[in-house]
Amino acid sequence: MSAAVLLLARLLLLPVGAADGGVSPPLRVQSRVTPAQVQLGEPFVFEVVVTHDRAQRYELPPPGDLGAFDLVSVARDRVDGPDSSTTTFQVTLQGFELGKQRVPTLELELTDPGGTMKMPVSGPEVELVSALPADAPSGADLYDVRKPEQLPVRTWRLLWALLAALALVGLAFLVVRVLRRPKPVVAEPERPKTPLHVRATQALDALAAQNLPAQGRTKEFYFSLSEIVRGYLGERYGFEALESTTPELLDALRARRTPGLPMAELSAFANESDFVRYAKASPGPDACKAALETGYRIVHLTTVGEAATPATGGAHGA
Repeated sequence: MSAAVLLLARLLLLPVGAADGGVSPPLRVQSRVTPAQVQLGEPFVFEVVVTHDRAQRYELPPPGDLGAFDLVSVARDRVDGPDSSTTTFQVTLQGFELGKQRVPTLELELTDPGGTMKMPVSGPEVELVSALPADAPSGADLYDVRKPEQLPVRTWRLLWALLAALALVGLAFLVVRVLRRPKPVVAEPERPKTPLHVRATQALDALAAQNLPAQGRTKEFYFSLSEIVRGYLGERYGFEALESTTPELLDALRARRTPGLPMAELSAFANESDFVRYAKASPGPDACKAALETGYRIVHLTTVGEAATPATGGAHGA
């Protein structure tokens, strides 16, 4: 089998409702190994591509005993689309046993609003071949290492002359570089960055000007509003909010000092946004207007709360 041939992607059928918390299975799971034939000790990639709901998050905990394989590295990449997300894992391995070997099963960890579950992904086969060429002699015919032999050296003068010439060339090169170096350029002072609450308010104003609910684009309105509020909270309190589920978002905020943050309103807003984005609810114009006003309130109250509260001590947001 040629080393450039790729294994075909295989769909894995997962049982629906496998977790007690009502966790939904992924939309599609594909896996392949590249290349299908490698030499002993040569790295190859076991790739797993999971297409799933945007509210779900997939992680790969450190694998345990890999048998005939060693783990080199693990890379994770996520791409969000309008209706679904794609998470790709690239696990680089090395094999150390000849013949066709099955890649160990990976156990992904799935988290969504319904809970968590473990999802095994079976590994395909990879063929491990010897690193020696086909016409190499067998072990019995290999020759031993020869004993050290003395090599006569008549003089070192030529070597010293070459080193001196190289030193002179290097010195001349450095002198030319110094003489021709450009004059230092004074950098312009960096302009102050627009404050966070101003940028968030401008984004909310731009969303309100689009008037998406009046055009029947309610789901798009809630997607944009949720990203503005999550992006603001993540930047203000220093954590990854856009990739977090609603429970992860609320837990991260409760673990931080958030003076002025209306937690009850934020929790209701986040749950309502999830209901509209993923349960395909269609709230009316009044509900959309109230959600937008909640976004303005969160920005305003946290900005005032940060300015009025000392840097140490204090309590969490209401």
